Amino acid sequence: MSFRTHKIALKPNNKQRNWFAQQCGYARFAYNHALADFKASLDDDDFLSIFTLNKRFNQTKKEYDWTPEQDQRAAFYSIYANLASAIKNWVEKRAKFPKFKKRGKHDSYTTDEQSVIVRGKRIRLPKIGWIRMSQVLRWTGKIVKVTISRTAHRWFISITVDAENIKAVEQSTHPVPIGIDVGINTLATCSDGTKYDNPRPLKRFEYKLAKAQRKLSRKKKGSNNWHKQVAVMARIHYRITCIRNDAHHKASTAIVNHASAIGIETLHITNMLKNRKLAKALSDSALGGFLTMLKTKAEARGIPITEADQFFASSKTCSSCGHKKADLTLSDRIYQCDECGFTLDRDLNAAINLRPKLAPGHRESQNACGAQVSPHSEARAAESGKVVWKQLTLPI
Repeated sequence: MSFRTHKIALKPNNKQRNWFAQQCGYARFAYNHALADFKASLDDDDFLSIFTLNKRFNQTKKEYDWTPEQDQRAAFYSIYANLASAIKNWVEKRAKFPKFKKRGKHDSYTTDEQSVIVRGKRIRLPKIGWIRMSQVLRWTGKIVKVTISRTAHRWFISITVDAENIKAVEQSTHPVPIGIDVGINTLATCSDGTKYDNPRPLKRFEYKLAKAQRKLSRKKKGSNNWHKQVAVMARIHYRITCIRNDAHHKASTAIVNHASAIGIETLHITNMLKNRKLAKALSDSALGGFLTMLKTKAEARGIPITEADQFFASSKTCSSCGHKKADLTLSDRIYQCDECGFTLDRDLNAAINLRPKLAPGHRESQNACGAQVSPHSEARAAESGKVVWKQLTLPI
């Protein structure tokens, strides 16, 4: 089985938005009620099972006249899936004890997948009927899970299907191995000279976000105006996320479309964020998320990815002669080798060093005409904007 998940934006009307909010509230109500029973059972030295917790909730919900109108699968999955997973992670010491859910934070619910019907850009959900979607499904197959969630002011639906006979995406006609150096000013610098800009959306909206935060601080917490201002801030954060994800998707897709193999560096983002001078810029760039996205797309296309050693000095090593320069600082944007005098852009030099190596015995590659191309001439061509296409024999 090969599962594929779509996350598609919905286009609901006001009635459908209210319905989604009610189901998220019902799922949150069931989760909190079962968690309260489980927490009380620990005080009595009685470890209640998920089956017992769900049975207790089914007895309690009969006391409320509004529960029969809700989607009962929302409460069922909230207990049997979400709470069960949280308790299991706590028992196996992978996470802390589960917390009660709050309104407006991670609102979502899972519905019955067997009653869902998808036709083009429309989907039919239990008890609410047909709802418009922004796009069609990219894969077809049996639907195994359907989850509706809210991010800021928009509603999304995640549809997991058991897609059969998935074929690998065809690669470009001239695939070459590519090394990638990621950074703050430039999101990705490839060994063929291609660069992808980093939009830095947080820096762009920093003033607007600070202004909205000041307005929020002047309002009474929990009031109607306070909730309205929280929604305004959520929209700003959502806009920042969309700009960042758009740049990551475009860059990663363009890279895998022209690569037969990819070499990247090993980054420990947690350690890098300890530098208070770079922490905000690193968080704004989200380099770890970009590399994860690149790995996922490369794996789907069957493109091998090579990660350099953690302590490999890709920026300090000369891509022409291999000499390691010890006194290279972050402010030095041009690399100049002390041994051979080779000069190149710092990020491009690091990207060439990160490119996957050739097979043993093949120190040079051939261009389209069959002539030998040295790393020195290749770097010069990349720097001038002329890409040297190579036919390489890669190790399996």
